[in-house]
Amino acid sequence: MAGSAAATAPSEAGTPGNMGDVRRSNLALVLGRVVQSPAGSHLTRAQIAAATGLTKASVSSIVLDLLEAGILREVGLSRQGERGRPGVGLELNPARGVMGMEINVDYIAAGVTDLSGRVVVQDIRERDNRDSASAPVMSALAGLASDVRRAAAAKGVEVLGGGLAVPGLVEAGTSTVTVAPNLGWRDTPLDLSGLLPGAPLGVSLFNEANAAALAELAHGPHARRNFLFVSGEVGVGGGLVIDSELFTGPEGNAGEVGHIVVDPAGTRCSCGGTGCLETEAGQDAIFAAAGIQVKGRSRSESMSRLLAALAAGDPDALQAVQRAGRSLGIAVASASRMVNVRSVVLGGHFAVLDQWLREPLLEGLAKYAPGALPPEHVTTAVVGESGALLGAAGSVVRALVEAPHRLQA
Repeated sequence: MAGSAAATAPSEAGTPGNMGDVRRSNLALVLGRVVQSPAGSHLTRAQIAAATGLTKASVSSIVLDLLEAGILREVGLSRQGERGRPGVGLELNPARGVMGMEINVDYIAAGVTDLSGRVVVQDIRERDNRDSASAPVMSALAGLASDVRRAAAAKGVEVLGGGLAVPGLVEAGTSTVTVAPNLGWRDTPLDLSGLLPGAPLGVSLFNEANAAALAELAHGPHARRNFLFVSGEVGVGGGLVIDSELFTGPEGNAGEVGHIVVDPAGTRCSCGGTGCLETEAGQDAIFAAAGIQVKGRSRSESMSRLLAALAAGDPDALQAVQRAGRSLGIAVASASRMVNVRSVVLGGHFAVLDQWLREPLLEGLAKYAPGALPPEHVTTAVVGESGALLGAAGSVVRALVEAPHRLQA
């Protein structure tokens, strides 16, 4: 699994310390080796011992703990390069899973993946969350999560914990949304406890664009280790990945490309600034410029109307999307200069509208950051609209890999 941490040397060979800490470190080391093994391979205890430098007895004891916790399961016999008697292979237990959840301006969503990232069940419900108090939104999401959890259980998958992605800044390690302008939330604590009652890992809170960036890291090309992910929804978000790690800055707010100023004489943004990318390339801005009325219509209906207008060559629709593409090019050029990334991944409506906004986007890059981003390095997301869900769920799995002792009695 991309982005998961693994120790590079066995704790048994390290400096003396608390034996509980050593045990926890070795649990993470062994589980990390299983997670990082190639798809379809099933490492044996002996292979894990050889790869980690731990003794076979230690590995056997740790594997027993992971089996009892339900994280791993045994799968038949495996030779895979071993001499003599074949060993028993190990893999992540497909009967255990995590839930990704998302709150956005006009929908809520929830989905369960197994520990390998395979989607088991998923559901999206349209809901107008703009300027709504957090309590009714969380209540609606809790109902959806309960339904999805039951559907996963019917398929034999127990949910261990979950992650919630929201379109705003979050206070790291807490359940507080610092600011989500398009929801109307500021310094808003969320009651996460009601989403997955009884789940041993609980629920963690994530920024939507950061979660989607992590999903792209996990499911995208393995060679791509550095990129800027730009998420287009009602707002515009960004996630910055450097050396296969999400970079969020000292306060967790790095990568907010949606609030890069692209027109100093532009319109007021929901963040309080003026002329931000979001005011030019967010969904509301594009729909308004294209003459598409969104009131009384769902997000998907409005986007369908826009796509139909573009396909028909409607000049207002074409001009609206081209303007968004030019503004996106300015913002990406500025971001690429600042953080020295040479790859950009477009998600959300930017991916959907790629064929119409790509040319003005590339023109903007060529004008404002010539040579910084080759055209072939501007790609669309492989995870589609499920990015935030997959990323939030995957973050919970990564946390479990780093601290598997959390599931032990």
